[in-house]
Amino acid sequence: MDEIVHAPLEPILHPSTTRLQWLGVFTVGGHFLFGWIWGYALPQPYDVFWVRILLALSGLLLLLPRVNRDLTSRTSVWVFGIVFWLQLPLFFGWMFLMNEGNKAWLASLCCMILIYFHITDWRLASLGTATGFLVASLLFWWTRSDQAWVGFDLLNLTLMSFSLVMSLMLGMSGANLRRARLMHTLSTMGVMAHELRTPLATVNLVGDALRGLAQPDLPVPKRMKLEELAQKLQTLVRSMNRQIDTQISNAQLLRLPKPSTVLSAFEIAQEVVAQYPFRTGKERGCVDLVLAQDFAFLGSQAQFSRVLDNLIKNALHALAATDRPLQAGDLRIAVHLVDGYGLISVADKGTGVPLQKQQRIFEPFYSLQSTVGNGLGLTFCKNVVEASEGKLSLQSVPGQGATFTITLPVWDASTPFVPPSSSL
Repeated sequence: MDEIVHAPLEPILHPSTTRLQWLGVFTVGGHFLFGWIWGYALPQPYDVFWVRILLALSGLLLLLPRVNRDLTSRTSVWVFGIVFWLQLPLFFGWMFLMNEGNKAWLASLCCMILIYFHITDWRLASLGTATGFLVASLLFWWTRSDQAWVGFDLLNLTLMSFSLVMSLMLGMSGANLRRARLMHTLSTMGVMAHELRTPLATVNLVGDALRGLAQPDLPVPKRMKLEELAQKLQTLVRSMNRQIDTQISNAQLLRLPKPSTVLSAFEIAQEVVAQYPFRTGKERGCVDLVLAQDFAFLGSQAQFSRVLDNLIKNALHALAATDRPLQAGDLRIAVHLVDGYGLISVADKGTGVPLQKQQRIFEPFYSLQSTVGNGLGLTFCKNVVEASEGKLSLQSVPGQGATFTITLPVWDASTPFVPPSSSL
């Protein structure tokens, strides 16, 4: 259920600009070609050429750069979905009924079902096929005056059912395969991150050795320099170990354990801020931790620590990008209650998030930082919060900052706590 049914929707399968362009070219050329075949070479009782012209022109939308460049944008998803809903279930269903289910349109309808499930998410294809055929039936009822035949004899139903069942099976197995590949990628990243601990341990020993060289008999400037170098090395090691912990957590992105501990929101925030490897005193000084009202919730201590750690790191990156001196209150972490829900907000006065990118910020492998990051941090945060039946949201004004808000159901102390079973 988690890997196939509850997985995020993929409106455009195997997205690429070239693939969408070819689909557009085939849509335009295919309608004219088959309009000629069914209209003149192998005439069918009903083939409305002006409808084919309109559908062919709709394929031109797929050739627009605004549609085929950013295939995760809302514009691309809606244009793609509407164009192929019109092209496939609606048009083919209508022609199948208008031509009384003859062998040409029966075969075409079965092919349409397979194609539809190949280009979009199986859940969207199922919904589109059902709604498209329903609208096609209404069009048939409206446009045919001699409605003696409705196209549902046993042979047609058998072949259409076979196509639909096979399409569902292939769609589900394809979704599972794509998810399995993502899991293997994440696991590999986790293993590589873990292997970095060994050389980092050596670097940490070098830092200890430098500190040991700072003997009292050395001149003060040299002793201070050695102490400074040792401190920088060990700070770097702590920071890298924190990044490794984050990558290992990201490796569990698709298989997060169920929340099993009652946690205090403010205690987690305090601990994360206290242990965060701030690079400078000014970074630490810009952080305000505000408690309006604490609350308890069900979650994982390690996972939520990673969530806050990630949000703080992103906020500090946004503040550094402003090129202005850090001031107290530039990064504000607040814990409070609103309408019976617990909220943890992380607000910064940094560069903010561009409007066109706000809807994509929680997608896997999408990063606002072109030179650093792998685009998994916020996806991990979102999944962790949702595993605790909460919500992670963003409010941002470009140039004025961003606020990430974690909204969680408050744990009721009067309700006996029963840890969730680890078995499925």
